[in-house]
Amino acid sequence: MARIVALVGRPNVGKSTLFNRLTESRTAIVNEESGTTRDRQYGKVEWAGVEFSLIDTGGWVEASEDVFESEINKQVSLAIEEADAIVMVVDVMTGVTDLDSHIARQLRRSGKPVVVAANKADTFDKAVYMHEFHALGLGVPLCVSALNGTFSGDLLDGIIVKIPESGKSEPVDQAIPKIAIVGRPNVGKSTLLNTLLGEARSIVTDVAGTTRDVIRTPYNKYGFNLELVDTAGIRRKGKVTEGTERFSVIRSIRAIEDSDVCVLIGEGTQSLLDQDLKILSLIQKNKKGVVLCMNKWDLVENPNDELQRSYLHENKLRLGSNSDIPIVFTSALKKVRIHRVLEEAVKVYENMHRIIPTSQLNEYLCPIIEKTPPPPMRGNEIKIKYITQLRETSIPSFVFFCNNEQAIKENYLRFLERQIRTHWTFTGVPINLFIRKK
Repeated sequence: MARIVALVGRPNVGKSTLFNRLTESRTAIVNEESGTTRDRQYGKVEWAGVEFSLIDTGGWVEASEDVFESEINKQVSLAIEEADAIVMVVDVMTGVTDLDSHIARQLRRSGKPVVVAANKADTFDKAVYMHEFHALGLGVPLCVSALNGTFSGDLLDGIIVKIPESGKSEPVDQAIPKIAIVGRPNVGKSTLLNTLLGEARSIVTDVAGTTRDVIRTPYNKYGFNLELVDTAGIRRKGKVTEGTERFSVIRSIRAIEDSDVCVLIGEGTQSLLDQDLKILSLIQKNKKGVVLCMNKWDLVENPNDELQRSYLHENKLRLGSNSDIPIVFTSALKKVRIHRVLEEAVKVYENMHRIIPTSQLNEYLCPIIEKTPPPPMRGNEIKIKYITQLRETSIPSFVFFCNNEQAIKENYLRFLERQIRTHWTFTGVPINLFIRKK
């Protein structure tokens, strides 16, 4: 089992830049604005045959004007508690500050092995300043430049020495479904993740845009084996500000691209908004499965089965041709039907990998096509002679062989798709239809 190492330190010492350097990724948002990182961010590092999980954390602050201060500090404390070893990141050019000394005292009390990483040693002449950090009482500091990678190998060697044994690499199961939780700001995405996990994995406040990074978490409970991905809220393009929010939205879109199934969160107190449908369109353009989760059902006055059916019908009308998307009414806060969301997501994932035997396809569809054939083209009859499903595709893909592939129009393709969905279960899954000449 891989060990866990946490990066901690005050704001703007380069923790997220170092996280990206060591994990060889661009997962964490890097910005000079203090407080950019809020939630814990996890990544994998492999060095000299040893694999460990690395946690990026927000900057520890005291008596600041940041409204998220207490929540960020709580996330840092959770990371320290969870970690097997800790890397305290400091700024070699600034020297030891009062806040550095405060954090060092906390780390000494934790009893965890600590490596002091004197960051921003971008040139060799800056390395001499690292000796000041002996005063923290955490052992010999190590220089590193997260920006250009200088001394990063030495730092990794120092980390591995501190990690307990059993940190050897293990094969990773690449087949587990990746479930992205997406939606507008303040619809309850992080609350849903925290409730499912039973811990404060993401910071939750009433402030729109609280979540910035994409938060990936393995979920192996109650018979589920998934990767859950919490994302920043996606607002209308015209309302997205430059800087941190823009990068957050880009990462949310990438999370959709990297997922298998998206859980689109809406608000149960109202029907789907235009922005919800735009996010749905983005999911479908990326050919991902989708489950619609109408959250905050606890805020609906006098909720009952009849009212739920009314809301369900209204949302189906808003979905139009996408009305076969599964819809679950939940309350993440009150733990109402939250596991039903995961059950539906797993069903959608299974639907994405459903294979229909060629014999069954032709036995069912050919009589329907013969009864309702494609409209003739210039007086010539159009005949579909054979149907098969492609294997090893990301979504179900079917090929119809006919005598003139140019003659099959979009409306007839929609007719064929409806026939497939009527007879076989592809709920929540996009389908590809191809016409080929035989």
